[in-house]
Formats: sequence, structure tokens, C-alpha cells
Amino acid sequence: MAYELPDLPYDYNALEPYMSARTLEFHHDKHHAKYVSTFNEMTKDTELEEKPIEDVIKIAFQDSSKSGIFNNGAQAWNHTFYWNCLTPNGGGTPNGDLAEKLNAAFGGFDKFKEEFKNAAATQFGSGWAWLVSDGGTLKVTKTSNAENPIAHGQTPLLTLDVWEHAYYLDYQNKRPDFIQAFLDQMVNWDFVAKNLATA
Repeated sequence: MAYELPDLPYDYNALEPYMSARTLEFHHDKHHAKYVSTFNEMTKDTELEEKPIEDVIKIAFQDSSKSGIFNNGAQAWNHTFYWNCLTPNGGGTPNGDLAEKLNAAFGGFDKFKEEFKNAAATQFGSGWAWLVSDGGTLKVTKTSNAENPIAHGQTPLLTLDVWEHAYYLDYQNKRPDFIQAFLDQMVNWDFVAKNLATA
């Protein structure tokens, strides 16, 4: 059961001016596509080939001999999840149950944003910032390289890719500006709310 590269849920230029069509095309069609094809090559004709990618991620994370499978599988999954965390005319403030739980967990939406921005900005080198449900508790975390919350038994609700290829064409070394644009203009809170409802 090969893992498929999904189409983006919007046009390449849909997130401009906050994320350029050039960035999306390069990121999705080159980086993400390569993770998917490499993962499929590495799991072909193995006992992992027919397993859901989430199960493969958990198995490979526990076995250092499968680090290549973990890295490519987790990155394939992370990017598919990430594209859905973005939406044209996104950002703003969530409402409903999500807003209530963010307020309860962080002491207010602005405090959540500060914690998320800090996690994304202080992730040294390549990695990801996350909002997760951990046993029903909302937490902000960060992971390096391909690592993701699935490997730790947490449920991802939101992520931001802070690998340089995610923002360098548009923001160069100004990662904080990219993080701010993500939160203010691109976050798909409806997707986050759906993830929370099934967590």
C-alpha cells in the first residue's frame, strides 16, 4: 500500500503574499514528493509495506535500524498534515470548543500564540512546532528534523514547518516574520478544531 503524495488543498498562489507560489511548488513538488517516493522505496516488499503510515512511524521510531524509514515516513506524513494547517484567508482567532480549550490550557489565546511562536523560533536548525493533545491536555511542543508527536503517543492538532526550505525563498533568515505571518494570515483553525474533536 504505497503512500501517495496528496495534491495541495489550494492553488499554488492561494497563500500569497504570505507564502509564494514558488515556495509552495518547490516545497510540495520537490521536498515532499521526495520523502514520499523514498519512503515507498524503503518499505516496498517489507513487512511494513501494507501498514498505515502512522503505524510505520511508531514502529520505525523504536528501531534505530529503521531510522531512514522513520525519517522519510514521518516527513511524508508531517508535510501532508502541514498543508492542511494552511488556508487562504486564514489566521485570526479560533472559536467554540477549540478557543475554550486553548484559553484553559494556556491562560488565553495570546499566551498560546506567544508559546507557539517561541517554540517555532527557538527550534534550533530544522524541525517543527506543534500544538498537540497529550492525554486530553493541550500542549505546545517542538521536534527536530522529522520527529513528530505520533512517535510519542500524542495527537497532532497543528504544526508549522520551520525547516529553512519552508520559508527561505520568501523570508530569508527572518524566521520570526514567517511564524507571525503563519499565525496571523494562514492558520486553518477549522482543521485544528476537527483534529481536536477526534483527539
